Amino acid sequence: MLNSVIVVDDEASIRDAVQQWLSLSGFRVQVHSRAEDCLAALPDHFPGVILSDVRMPGISGLEFLARLQRLDPDLPVILLTGHGDVPMAVDAMRDGAYDFLEKPFSPETLMSSLRRALEKRQLVLENRRLHEQADAKSKLDETLLGVAPSLHTLRRQVLELSQLPVNVVIRGETGSGKELVARCLHDFGPRAGKPFVALNCAAIPEQLFEAELFGHESGAFTGAQGKRIGKLEYADGGTLFLDEIESMPLAQQVKLLRVIQEQRLERLGSNRSISVDIRIIAATKPDLLEEARAGRFREDLAYRLNVAELRLPPLRERREDIPLLFGHFARTAAKRLGRKAPVLSGAQLSHLLSHDWPGNVRELANAAERQVLGLGQAEPTATDSGQSLATRQEAFEAHCLRSALTRHKGDIKAVLHELQLPRRTLNEKMQRHGLQREMFLLGAE
Repeated sequence: MLNSVIVVDDEASIRDAVQQWLSLSGFRVQVHSRAEDCLAALPDHFPGVILSDVRMPGISGLEFLARLQRLDPDLPVILLTGHGDVPMAVDAMRDGAYDFLEKPFSPETLMSSLRRALEKRQLVLENRRLHEQADAKSKLDETLLGVAPSLHTLRRQVLELSQLPVNVVIRGETGSGKELVARCLHDFGPRAGKPFVALNCAAIPEQLFEAELFGHESGAFTGAQGKRIGKLEYADGGTLFLDEIESMPLAQQVKLLRVIQEQRLERLGSNRSISVDIRIIAATKPDLLEEARAGRFREDLAYRLNVAELRLPPLRERREDIPLLFGHFARTAAKRLGRKAPVLSGAQLSHLLSHDWPGNVRELANAAERQVLGLGQAEPTATDSGQSLATRQEAFEAHCLRSALTRHKGDIKAVLHELQLPRRTLNEKMQRHGLQREMFLLGAE
């Protein structure tokens, strides 16, 4: 139950009395003598009720109500009125005030009105939260494409972890989309409005690594002309994405560990300690703890980073997503290049489904762009021969089901007619391939 109340009244005796009553009843109370002060300090999505006098110097209670309505039309405002102000307060309720109390009022009358207002506020905020969750899920579905069960699990984990202030390790093969997942963890969380800073640890020469990470003062070393803000400091308030973290030099691992523990850093050539608030998302191909046991990575840093771990499945483990992803990449490339998106033949689709895609999604995107440019697809490689016929059939079946559901916008009767399947058989196949009718009601890919 919400219990936050802000009291705005220019009379000190009223403020003190109301604050005492409410505090003794378990409410969390803030008081202001002027509406201007309250507006300056009011947080976004305030989880409570505003209690305001009508007649105040500066911004009046009615103007205060109007400004609050512009900020949040659902924020409950209870007006405190003198006897002559009652008609004015009734009009104010038509303009959005939740209630008004005529002075003098009893503590019981005040408590009753506040509790009703807080119950309403709780319902409004919960409804907003559910809508925001649904919107975030929809946007994430459009960003991390895939119908494979492993992708459903990944999206759920990303939504959950995006809200938590913990460091995350993303494990996956080259080209599997680690930076995209890191970006989603940032964009769908409370740090979304702050910097997302990416650094590939394998691309920085060891002698330059410390300056890149921590920054430097002018003259800190030969060639250090002018002050430079490092990646850690630049990411303050946001997220630092460290790709190929296993390549970070051991000497810098020690210093990174200290920053994580203390949330402070020093630029090269400086004795001044700088406070930073960062979330670290690290990406790696190998298991960091195995790297630590082999002496190639600090175990204490591995534990600090790996508060939570996300595993990205390689493309060969979610073959049912290949036609969907290829189509998406082909349409994107066609739009960018001013070309027409290609229509795949049965043989081309068979090749897509049978190839092992060692470069994963990145390789698939490249193949789609080559197809748009008319350069064709690569010939099957030796890695294709390891796929069993059953595996290829499963992937092709998932593609056919998804295509039919998309064409008919989730109309099950139309899909049954096209594919000539019994209802029970279609239900079983949709369940096995992680397909749900609701996913296709708008006909979206």
